[in-house]
Amino acid sequence: MKAVDNHDLAELIKRLERRRQKKQAATTIVAALGLIGFRMMMVPILGHRPATLSVATSQTPVKSPVDAYAGVSLIGHAAIVYDLSTGKTLYEKNAQAELPLASLTKLLTTYAAVTALDANSPVTISDTALAQEGDSGLSAGETFAFKDIARLALVASSNDAAAAIAEAAAKRQSTSGEQLLASAATAAGLATTHAVNGTGLDVNETVSGGYGSASDVAKLAGEILKKAPAIARATIEPSVTVTDYEGNVHTLPNTNQDIVRIPDPLLSKTGFTDLAGGNLVVVYDAGINHPIAVVVLGSTRDGRFSDVEKLVARTLTHFGENAP
Repeated sequence: MKAVDNHDLAELIKRLERRRQKKQAATTIVAALGLIGFRMMMVPILGHRPATLSVATSQTPVKSPVDAYAGVSLIGHAAIVYDLSTGKTLYEKNAQAELPLASLTKLLTTYAAVTALDANSPVTISDTALAQEGDSGLSAGETFAFKDIARLALVASSNDAAAAIAEAAAKRQSTSGEQLLASAATAAGLATTHAVNGTGLDVNETVSGGYGSASDVAKLAGEILKKAPAIARATIEPSVTVTDYEGNVHTLPNTNQDIVRIPDPLLSKTGFTDLAGGNLVVVYDAGINHPIAVVVLGSTRDGRFSDVEKLVARTLTHFGENAP
């Protein structure tokens, strides 16, 4: 191999450096031309000015609450859907209006008696109790355990039974029936509820036996569930059978045969008089231990059932549409 002197080596290094620079310049020109070409290709697509590219971020849209009760039409003058677990009113229509309660008054009578009587306390049917409107097939002098006659009063809406319960509880408390019921309403925190008898029967053409609001009735139903769960459970059965101390058996149908149309019912009570019209309270379980009270006051004999069923259906929609 021919030896390379220092001068030739220097020249070789210079040539290599010039070649590297030319190659680098050519690469830069090609790159520049490529960029110009790319921009020219994009002009028809993006317009005259190059678009600024942005990265879209995915966000979960905020779900607006659904008003499941919008447009609901009821026959009843007053109504409420009340969440007994949270104390929240889900729907209301004149819910604070004081109206005749009819036989819903029997819920107050039962609540008052629960604090005055034991489950097996004897309750005797007096002549006065037997004289109440309606015939439950009872006889004067018959004696029942309170837990049994209370089921008769609420399931079959027996006026004889309710009057006898009020008498026994008032006697135990050494007070009048009216004062017994007033004290019970106060104890339950019922702001508009008051009664002059234990049945809720109209006193005359202008005075009802008991008054209260849909809101109060919902809260009272919740108290019955807590303080007398066994009695409350009986109100969702198709009939009630009780036996007096002598072994006489009485079987009567539930005044709410439509209770079978309510999902997971917990309590039911009907009421009807000329002054009150059709009243109904139903408590059902909207989930695990999630009782919802639905009350309708001032409807018709048949309308009370359809009103409550409408509100139950809307409430099911409410929880379904607004689930987290």
